[in-house]
Amino acid sequence: MPTLHLLRHAKSSWDDLRVRDHDRPLSDRGERAAAAMAAYMRQSGIAPDLVLCSSARRTVDTLARLRGGLPDPLTVETRRDLYEVGAADLLEVLHRVPDSIRVAMLIGHNPGLEDLATALAGPDSDPGARKALARKFSTGALATLAFDGTWATLAAGGARLTRFMTPKDLV
Repeated sequence: MPTLHLLRHAKSSWDDLRVRDHDRPLSDRGERAAAAMAAYMRQSGIAPDLVLCSSARRTVDTLARLRGGLPDPLTVETRRDLYEVGAADLLEVLHRVPDSIRVAMLIGHNPGLEDLATALAGPDSDPGARKALARKFSTGALATLAFDGTWATLAAGGARLTRFMTPKDLV
């Protein structure tokens, strides 16, 4: 059964308004949240075969903080086509994941990630996770979805939301 982890980048810094959106780093709060999520992922045994990461600095920085909680070696694709895109574009990228990948993680941005998680979560989803997702896909949050079939056939309502965790849940 394939598993998809959707992780929103940790909180970014707005200290320097001259920095382009794509180039914004993590804030101190984001650094702490990413470290907490890394520890949670390690303790929970979250071990993706593939990480698809937006090329934005805040997503790359989030991934860097998570590396201690992820398996090594790890296949990572840093991709510009995951930045400033909607749920349909993200799903298109996921449709091209090889079936040899059993667990994938996508590190990206809202509103695309939230819209994707909401669209994929079918009726068999965990009610508590669904309720938490409906409140807000906050920075640093992790949604886990499991589904039958292949990456190419992943579709709206076709997955089970099994977990929704935010950094605030961890402290």
